[in-house]
Amino acid sequence: MSGALTDGRPAHLGDFQLRPRFLLITAIALPIGAVAALTASALLKLIGLITNLVFYQRFGTDLVALGAGHHPWWLVLTAPVCGGLVIGVMARFGSEKIRGHGMPEAIEAILTGGSRVAPRVAVLKPASAAISIGTGGPFGAEGPIIMTGGAVGSIVAQLLKLSADERKTLLVAGSAGGMAATFNAPLASILLAVELLLFEWRPRSFVPVAASVAVATVCRGFLLGTGPVFGVPAPGTPGPAADGLALIPGVTGGLLAIAATVLVYLAEDGFAKLPVHWMWWPAIGGLLIGLGGLVEPRALGVGYDVIDQLLTGQATTSLIVGILAVKTVIWSLSLGSGTSGGVLAPVFMIGAALGAAEGDLLPHIAPGFWATCGLAAVVGGVMRSPLTGIVFTLELTHAWGDLLPLVVASVSAYGLSALLLKRSVLTEKIARRRLHLTREYTTDPLETFFAHEVMTHGAPAEQGEVVVYADDTLREVANRLAEGHAVRAAVVARAEPDRVLGVISVAQLLHARRRDLHEEHHRERVLVLNARKPAATAEV
Repeated sequence: MSGALTDGRPAHLGDFQLRPRFLLITAIALPIGAVAALTASALLKLIGLITNLVFYQRFGTDLVALGAGHHPWWLVLTAPVCGGLVIGVMARFGSEKIRGHGMPEAIEAILTGGSRVAPRVAVLKPASAAISIGTGGPFGAEGPIIMTGGAVGSIVAQLLKLSADERKTLLVAGSAGGMAATFNAPLASILLAVELLLFEWRPRSFVPVAASVAVATVCRGFLLGTGPVFGVPAPGTPGPAADGLALIPGVTGGLLAIAATVLVYLAEDGFAKLPVHWMWWPAIGGLLIGLGGLVEPRALGVGYDVIDQLLTGQATTSLIVGILAVKTVIWSLSLGSGTSGGVLAPVFMIGAALGAAEGDLLPHIAPGFWATCGLAAVVGGVMRSPLTGIVFTLELTHAWGDLLPLVVASVSAYGLSALLLKRSVLTEKIARRRLHLTREYTTDPLETFFAHEVMTHGAPAEQGEVVVYADDTLREVANRLAEGHAVRAAVVARAEPDRVLGVISVAQLLHARRRDLHEEHHRERVLVLNARKPAATAEV
């Protein structure tokens, strides 16, 4: 076999590099999705149990609204402080990994920890989150569920002694499965995995993650039901005017996302300057939560009932203003204290409140229409994940007819946030640990050139030199050089491996990148020259 097709194309190359082993990883991901769904259901019930015990002095596991009834002022003020004290102790003497909202910790485990998560994190993270939210913390359950579901996938992979890439796949499969089970949003959970956690778009990881999400979503139907989490009234027809006006919640949502992100890390910097151990920071953050709760009690807790009112157009003006001001402040400041809790539910609430407030000034389309646009916008701006923001909003509400205005709102917020702020609320913490994370997916220029195109023809090979094939891509050549700790390699024909055609060096691998830069700079120079020409000349 020559290794090449009759027309000269290398037969060993294709659109994707996929081995049958991915079927095994997919099979392992299926039960992980089921376990993630069970974990999500258990965490939601645990939050409900603690909330009922603390604020209503009764036994029950249903998620209940805070602030809908009367709570003594001293309870509103002290419950979050007590919860913060417990979390601080758990973090200091259990595992510091439970601090934070879950997603940066999952990202860090993937980037630097070989996708390994300690078993105790799988227990302590959901417990700490349930205590934080159940005692009034203005957080969501999804971040801890992401970390806990990821821990399940990671532990299974460690027990089976799988590779680091396979551990990453199963970690993300557990995380995405937990998300899907929490919000009944399978496609948004898959997109979140791709946009935030996998750092690749490859069948070897995408298929197992999708399989886990599918199983988790089916299990969610038996555990929590199959309906939308926030079902909205029958939507109207937005029309072209509404599509264009969706830019307003998009731009304001992007600005609000920037402000909230900056506030989170200003708070973190402020807590770092306190002359007390970080163990006490969640309790101080709890005090801020309690003070905010005295102003607007509905800002406390996970707040799914408030989000529902905002998205269905039933929220009063006082509730909208209270949530927009109080929830944003106490969520940002308390998150900076290093307590345990997720970001998505608060972002949903803040975004919906922004859209609802603007809905009083914009044309009426349907009840809650502008609130859904605000939700998609703030998710797109805070998470820097516009596709996730769009699809999440659609799956949460089933308002499928609102697709185009949601695209306008989410993408405009995302563009503004990416332009004005270097890091998101998810990646700034990673950067502060001296890690650089780029979220731009581009074609690798080393994948588009072959060894025979840049090699030195006829150069002699050295004894024991690394060998590559003439039809290997430069990416394959770079991998072989790295594995062999070499700076050059002999190039041979695939059909005649004993015949040396030439040599290729590290310097020649830069050829593809130089060509990329040349094309980019050439385009830039052309644009500059055209800009300097007189109008008549430029038109010609």
